[in-house]
Amino acid sequence: MQATVETLAKILVFSGLEPAELQRLQPHTRIQDYHSGEIVIHEGDRLPEALHALIAGELQVKKIAPTGKETILRNIHSGEIFAAPALFGDRNAPATAIALCDTQVLLLDRQGLLDAIAQNPELALRLLVVFNRRLQQLHDTVHGLVSERAIVRLARLILYFATLHGTDRVSGGEQLKIELSYYRMARTVGITYEECVRLIKTMKPAIAYRRGGKITIGDRDSLEAIASGERD
Repeated sequence: MQATVETLAKILVFSGLEPAELQRLQPHTRIQDYHSGEIVIHEGDRLPEALHALIAGELQVKKIAPTGKETILRNIHSGEIFAAPALFGDRNAPATAIALCDTQVLLLDRQGLLDAIAQNPELALRLLVVFNRRLQQLHDTVHGLVSERAIVRLARLILYFATLHGTDRVSGGEQLKIELSYYRMARTVGITYEECVRLIKTMKPAIAYRRGGKITIGDRDSLEAIASGERD
């Protein structure tokens, strides 16, 4: 199934393109559906030469060590592109991407994308900005895993998601709009479930954790101090 002009317009790198430009992309697109829990990309897979974009749902990208330990690298949301090696690398998937819910992925053939770039070179700049930002995020993640204390990484993660998804004002402070389970936080910052539970308890009253992954920032200044390494 090909993508509609409306669907293409929702992909962030294509936002602002004229309808005629989007129509020229349509014949080069196809949409693939995935169920919750299904692997979209397996680490080491040979990727098709295409731009990958998420148009519905959410993906989780993780690395799995030979020991079986999982580290969550990032989550991909609707409108974002991913799998850069499919376009500009060796086409080998560097990590595994799993659908967190029923999900739709759009593939745009590489040649169709190159033709669009030839017509509108600004597209290449947009892609470079996205992939450069992604590379910086990966660098920060790896740097944090090897050089920062676990509690610092955890505080930074909570602040990151507070900024990314926003917060709601509640009686105890600012409640994150996204739910973050102990398991998800532990895998993201590279610690055990038990250590994550222990560290979250030590971060009171800066944050409060409730069942279901509901996190409330009670003292943002204290949380930012932890994230900067100024205090334990």
